[in-house]
Amino acid sequence: MLGVSFLEALAAAVPPGRIFRDADIMAAHARDQAAWAPAGRPVALVRPQNPEQVRAVVAACAEHRVPVVTRGAGTGLSGGANAVDGCVLLALDGMDRILEVDEAEQLAVVQPGVVNDHLRAAAAERGLWYPPDPASSPWSTIGGNAATNAGGVCCVKYGVTRDYVLGMQVVTGMGELVRVGRRTRKGVAGYDLAGLFVGSEGTLGVITEVTVRLLRLPEGPPKTVVGAFGSLVAAGRAVAATAAAGITPSALELVDRYCLRAVDDWKNMGLADLGNVLLLGRVDTGDEEAAALRACFDEAGATWSTRSTDAEEAEALFSARRLAYPALERLGPVLTEDVCVPRGLVPEMLARIEAHAKAHAVHIANIAHAGDGNLHPLIVVPEGDDEARGRAQAAFEAILDDAVALGGTVTGEHGVGLLKKRGMRAELGEDVLTLHRAIKAALDPAGIFNPGKII
Repeated sequence: MLGVSFLEALAAAVPPGRIFRDADIMAAHARDQAAWAPAGRPVALVRPQNPEQVRAVVAACAEHRVPVVTRGAGTGLSGGANAVDGCVLLALDGMDRILEVDEAEQLAVVQPGVVNDHLRAAAAERGLWYPPDPASSPWSTIGGNAATNAGGVCCVKYGVTRDYVLGMQVVTGMGELVRVGRRTRKGVAGYDLAGLFVGSEGTLGVITEVTVRLLRLPEGPPKTVVGAFGSLVAAGRAVAATAAAGITPSALELVDRYCLRAVDDWKNMGLADLGNVLLLGRVDTGDEEAAALRACFDEAGATWSTRSTDAEEAEALFSARRLAYPALERLGPVLTEDVCVPRGLVPEMLARIEAHAKAHAVHIANIAHAGDGNLHPLIVVPEGDDEARGRAQAAFEAILDDAVALGGTVTGEHGVGLLKKRGMRAELGEDVLTLHRAIKAALDPAGIFNPGKII
């Protein structure tokens, strides 16, 4: 039971009306979108308005050894933002101002609660572009994207969040507000602490401001190439052929028939009859590369292929990819994988996923950022079927082990959180985990930041 002294210290850290202890309100913010990850019971939800209030809240929690779990929009898929018992939930979605967009330097400075698509829109008004585009971009926040090193459709060519974070302001475990990183395009003074915080999932500190680099908007509309395949393995061969040909599309996405049917049932888009598996490719360098990509599809065994005839058609196909996950959620609880393997081994990994579906008698739908080997097998389980849930969990763990065995990783972009802790231990080994723990102890000596996550 928390003493009155802590609650008084917490109340002194923020203005009146920023602390919530209603059980229903706290429960609504106690977990992210990982339906299978456990969540604890927080003692309070705090909504700070500025970095100084964040600093004061963290200082109070550090003094009283109260855990701090930071959350943005709660769109994560690994349980990384789930509450732990007795914690303070620090909700930063209200710190949502775009502080600066500098056209000359091609950068933006934002608060952590800025929604990804809002930053992209503000940049576009100035002829600039923020490339990282997770499927949750209409809702997810830049702070959350940075905390998980979010990826997305464009990342096969343009990179992930870490490639765009120049600097940030953070609150450390000692309750100090510091700036790490830089604003310049180059800079090698000291360790890359900004890069260290990217992907740390709230375990090292609280991000209160992010400086990101921007690119110029691409000239001209992209070209979209679509290929239909009879099986996942055949589509995987096309992905491997694309990589072998030296083609780097700006997007290369895989969607299977099960996902297309789920989208059709929800949005009536008429996509399920196009093929068993679709590859959606996008290039932004001209007709020659589009033709080469289509040739890779055909040579790998596409049952048909085509190029989009207009921008509206192309966007409809990619919107189906983005809608796949929420469409599947309507069918029952979804256990979401996020493994990444070398591109040449995509066919092998897809074959192993199919084998695990049969071995464990579960249905696994497949979407993927196939161009960079980032696969998202989605295990759909009937509501309330505990026996099926157990089989799904076994398939989930087997897929993690196969990704590691093929020289890949257990998480390409969703983060470790709670669901991937065993897999990460298998991937990294005890020596590397010891380094992780040493870094954690240095930056968070009281051990208050998101305890029990990652390590």
